[in-house]
Amino acid sequence: MPGARSWIRLIPIALLVTALLAGIVTWLRAGAIEADLTARAQSALAAAGLPPGTVDFSGRDATLSGFPPEQATRALDVVQSVDGVGAAAISGDVRPAAPSAPGSASSAPEPPSTPPSSSPPSSSPAPPTGKAGVQAELDRVLAATPITFVPDSSRLTAQGTQAVREVAKVLAKAPEELQFRVGGHAARGPGGERAALRLSQDRARAVAKLLQANGVPQDRVTAQGYGDTRPAAGGDDRRAEITVEQG
Repeated sequence: MPGARSWIRLIPIALLVTALLAGIVTWLRAGAIEADLTARAQSALAAAGLPPGTVDFSGRDATLSGFPPEQATRALDVVQSVDGVGAAAISGDVRPAAPSAPGSASSAPEPPSTPPSSSPPSSSPAPPTGKAGVQAELDRVLAATPITFVPDSSRLTAQGTQAVREVAKVLAKAPEELQFRVGGHAARGPGGERAALRLSQDRARAVAKLLQANGVPQDRVTAQGYGDTRPAAGGDDRRAEITVEQG
């Protein structure tokens, strides 16, 4: 049976070649997706009239750099809205542009001073303190604007993106000893329990990345997916929730 033995020896080689070709195809597809997203992101930035900057993709997640400080937040919004982008973040610290020097030729003259008002100045409410206070403020924000996603994906809707940014403002004022857990949820679909769990984890990570891009320290945010194990009472399971925890 020398011929049969020869075919048996060739089987491992055939399997190795097949696996290698599959890996090459996957790599080429990933590169094509990143190139397409980069081109569409740059086109969207140009259409918005923004100055040139750098947009790098790792999979579907974008990292922006090289934008002027006063334009960086707007550039982040534009790239985040491009169809197919998972999450977007700004590389490095972004600080407001420095004010113009006093006495410069372009500065406008100061308006005439007005007499002080007799009414006492209004004071802004103090930020919530303690775990319960921060959680109550988060619940209020999310009740007005829930964090939602495009169906069957981890991509935030425009409303969901705005909700995460509002949440970031609350968390930025929270005491440093508090931690924040992002819980992702998904309804069970054709892929069953495992697919729902994976999608919910991707959604939680997308929210955590956007929080970090908006100033919440990475070491204070964790992401966890719950699949379909915690359905909303008569609500939408395409959602994410945030729980305040004691550090």
